Amino acid sequence: MYNILICDDEPDIRSALKIYLSSEGYGIFEAENGSQALDIIAKEEISLLLMDVMMPVMDGITALSKLRKTSNIPVILLTAKSQDFDKVSGLNAGADDYITKPFVPVEVIARVRSQLRRYKRLGGATEPEERDSKLCNGGIEYDDKSKTVTVDGEPVSLTPTEMQLLKFFLENLDCVFSPQEIYRKVWNDTPFGSENTVTVHIRHLREKIEINPARPDYLKVSWGHGYKMEKK
Repeated sequence: MYNILICDDEPDIRSALKIYLSSEGYGIFEAENGSQALDIIAKEEISLLLMDVMMPVMDGITALSKLRKTSNIPVILLTAKSQDFDKVSGLNAGADDYITKPFVPVEVIARVRSQLRRYKRLGGATEPEERDSKLCNGGIEYDDKSKTVTVDGEPVSLTPTEMQLLKFFLENLDCVFSPQEIYRKVWNDTPFGSENTVTVHIRHLREKIEINPARPDYLKVSWGHGYKMEKK
């Protein structure tokens, strides 16, 4: 059973999310602020974090930045409809996805399932009869069996979404994809308003695999078309 941590300072929202998710068979933990969430994650086996951005004591962005120093569990942020800055800040801090308030149960459940599928696929569950488990390009090596990434022999820590994004590009070297195509294939979701999400995750990935992210050797922009990973 997957355990989901719901972090929001509003009891009604925590209660609603608990009802939605517990009915799907998930174990539920609750926190009122980012500090409590970090304490729970340190003590319990949490598979996914649903977290509000604006909270007292410790806000969601601060908590997420601290969490990413030690954990790669999927994080879905809860943001107000008009708070585009919060969405971008959250993605920059390492969020995997976001849900805007007010939300509907079907969207919450679908996004949680999507992130947990990716986490299971990338975080330890091995697939039978793997072909060659390693994908390489230049100094980048991705081991699909151990779910590890090295760049020029040095280990690199990626979130599940960043790892899935890297794997996608490594499997499609020199192929150009639009942000909408990337979102559809990597996030496995309808690419409505997806460009910011893809752009931020690619920038994050560049910061981790490129020597100079401002002048990338691997992840290139094809102006007017999209992105590609250049074969080395």
